Amino acid sequence: MKLVFCGTPQFAVPSLEKLAEAGYDVRLVVTQPDRPQGRGMELTAPPVKQTALKLGLPVVQPDKIKKNEEFQRQLSGIAPEAIIVVGYGRIIPAWMLQLPPQGNINVHASLLPKYRGAAPIQWAIAMGETVTGVTTMRIDEGLDTGGILLKREMPILPEDTAVTLSPRLAQLGADLLVETLRGLERGTIPAIPQDHSQATLAPLLKKEDGLVDFQRTAAEIHNRLRGLQPWPGAYTHFRGKNLKIISAQPASENLSLTPGELKANGERLFVGCSAGTALELIQVQLEGKKPSSAREFIHGYRIAPGERMG
Repeated sequence: MKLVFCGTPQFAVPSLEKLAEAGYDVRLVVTQPDRPQGRGMELTAPPVKQTALKLGLPVVQPDKIKKNEEFQRQLSGIAPEAIIVVGYGRIIPAWMLQLPPQGNINVHASLLPKYRGAAPIQWAIAMGETVTGVTTMRIDEGLDTGGILLKREMPILPEDTAVTLSPRLAQLGADLLVETLRGLERGTIPAIPQDHSQATLAPLLKKEDGLVDFQRTAAEIHNRLRGLQPWPGAYTHFRGKNLKIISAQPASENLSLTPGELKANGERLFVGCSAGTALELIQVQLEGKKPSSAREFIHGYRIAPGERMG
């Protein structure tokens, strides 16, 4: 099967590698332009471009695709049987949707129709899910609303963060992509319409999503801390400054703290949450300071009785 592959981040790399390994004819890899990164803001190629070059595949990095006549001529000349889209980061225009006979096939990191949108891995963990997965689907003009081809489940482990779960889902998605293409070649996989009434959204993350609301329970806050990694993380305010919560866990003790109330118990540090629960803060970082353990924080700041965060 003759393919065009559109993808940008590390999540898309296993899918591209798997297609090459399985012998698919990837005629072109489409990815976003190189961007400045790091402290030195050096121009850096996206992970998919780096992988494509290692595989000896041609790469194109258009700034825009919707009304890009040169790009449209290039894809039309290739006449791909399918266009594969994995985390490309651009809305696929109508002309691309209509070009290949097998359509534009997407690997999405959730069990659609749950968690449609740009951050399905992060929001699934943040919302306390214990199972997620990947879905292959045909892209249409809606937001992750196209017909479902195949799905595979994967457990979310209690210690998982978005950082640890993403590589496992990426590998699962790569395997499912090849299985999907083989099924489409044989004509054995129909596209099943989604039940839109069951849809939930996983929108692009914003800085304010990381602000801790102590009116949530400790378990809910802990799930958000795990899910919103590596950015925006979880943060609150302490003595007028931002305080990043690097690691924490729900407390087993009943401490009778009000939401946001701090308590030092020996060398352990707790903050009250809703429903009588509390969060044990294990490592934190005050604005302008290095990360510190609970013990270092307690000794450094001498928590006053009734002092609060938030």
